[in-house]
Amino acid sequence: MTRLFNDPAAFADEALEGFAAAHRRWVRPVTGGVVRAGGTPGGQVAVVVGGGSGHYPAFSGLVGRGLAHGAAVGNVFASPSAAQIRSVARAAHGGAGVLLMYGNYAGDVLHFGQAAERLTADGVPALTYAVTDDVASAGPGEAGKRRGIAGDLPVFKAAAVAAERGLPLREVRDVAAHAGARTRSFGIAFSGCTLPGADHPLFTVPASRMAVGLGIHGEPGIGEAELPTADEAAELLVATLLKELPEDVAAPAGQRAAVILNGLGSVKYEELFVVYRKVAALLAEAGVETVDPEVGELVTSFDMAGVSLTLTWLDDLLEDLWRAPADTPAYRKGALGEPEASAAPATPAPDTEDEAIPAASDASRRAAGTVLAALEALAATVDTHVDELGRIDAVAGDGDHGIGMQRGSTAAREAARAARDLGAGAATVLAHAGDAWADKAGGTSGALWGTILRSVGTALGDQEAPTAARVAEGVAGASAAVQRLGGAEVGDKTMVDVLVPFAAALTGAVAAGDGLTAAWDRAATAAAGAAAATADLLPRKGRARPHAERSLGTPDAGAHSLALITRAVHGVLLDHQ
Repeated sequence: MTRLFNDPAAFADEALEGFAAAHRRWVRPVTGGVVRAGGTPGGQVAVVVGGGSGHYPAFSGLVGRGLAHGAAVGNVFASPSAAQIRSVARAAHGGAGVLLMYGNYAGDVLHFGQAAERLTADGVPALTYAVTDDVASAGPGEAGKRRGIAGDLPVFKAAAVAAERGLPLREVRDVAAHAGARTRSFGIAFSGCTLPGADHPLFTVPASRMAVGLGIHGEPGIGEAELPTADEAAELLVATLLKELPEDVAAPAGQRAAVILNGLGSVKYEELFVVYRKVAALLAEAGVETVDPEVGELVTSFDMAGVSLTLTWLDDLLEDLWRAPADTPAYRKGALGEPEASAAPATPAPDTEDEAIPAASDASRRAAGTVLAALEALAATVDTHVDELGRIDAVAGDGDHGIGMQRGSTAAREAARAARDLGAGAATVLAHAGDAWADKAGGTSGALWGTILRSVGTALGDQEAPTAARVAEGVAGASAAVQRLGGAEVGDKTMVDVLVPFAAALTGAVAAGDGLTAAWDRAATAAAGAAAATADLLPRKGRARPHAERSLGTPDAGAHSLALITRAVHGVLLDHQ
């Protein structure tokens, strides 16, 4: 368990602050993460990596020459927000564009994708690449759905070295894709991890058993098996990865591979070495030449007791990139000379976003008070149910939905109050709240709730008095935007299973002549029924998908929280009729 912390909600920020203070030779802090202390040389593509906290040395520990130019760091097990990623990328930009790299998790895909769009609009060319190395999370025919785990390191490194050698942005991404296509990982665990402030782990493993095929966010494995000896663990890891070779590798014999035996937090180095002796022997027996193997903690999951094996099947290009020197706080290889004095970083362009509060009508400012009351009720509801939401989410996911919703709703409430106090109208209050939610919560739900609030705000505007029709229009727009952004459909066991029927019921009731309060009541009732019905669904999206059967009988956490919130908002509407 995590023993040393202050406020659990501040853990990630305080850890990053301490990391930056301890490693000034390599990094300097910027909003949202860190960048190289010496900046990115002018004319060089910047490789910016990122993800949630709790995985050190990924991601901040991999910033330095020979590896990343910057790292965007989110909250515990939550992707950084698009605003954080954009901030880090702008600070790292050397004039030749930015490649944003991350593990393939829904929240990261959303936020890094949004950041790339905003950077491009800023005039900073940006592309993205998601690492998909975990063979346990999807079959070979669905490799694009796989999670990114310890295979992050060799893929990040290949792209970063290519960038340092002067390749243009699209070719750097092509190198990343080539390395990703040849990288496979598989892991096992003996106990789950415990988040700061929590009194129990996200999952447990029975005595004398191990979880097979784990992720790095506290997700349980896809199965269980008898606790192995060190040699048996090595045999399982190697055999699993040798079963699936890249398309252009016919057989392991005669091949070269970069090898990473990764500890996930509590398995100590001596134990890893005992396992690696057998890994090395088994690969040699299979005719595989190991190249610069790494044994240690490279991508962790707090205090999880687990180990994973990664193989990157090398060709001449990838071997050259893997052997290249690197100098970062947590990963060093070979020797690098002093940076060239002429390699000065480009100065990041100033932010162009206007923080001024737009003018609003008296009617819209009055409506902003109701919006604030609704957000206060929303945050209070999340606070009341935070443990329940975490418990539901932990059945097949990573158990952080309650914490993430609490971070996001609290930030949204405070941002809304500040905007209202400055005279903002309803649209601006909701826009500030949505941005704050996305920024502080991170993760998939952070991006989606930010979208919901902004969509409703856009429909209300800052000039007109809100009407039931405008509210219904905003909710319908939010439903469509969430489906478009997240890619989920009704039946996937996500919040969409509640948002779509809620929006439809609200729109239908308003069209039938109901006032907003009565229409919202009907829609909230429909939302509650839809949330309960998700218990009978199998998840087809998100982190719960690899553990689909475990979730039968339990509603989706995001759907359940949305239904609770719609009912809480109805109470506010009753008070403000």
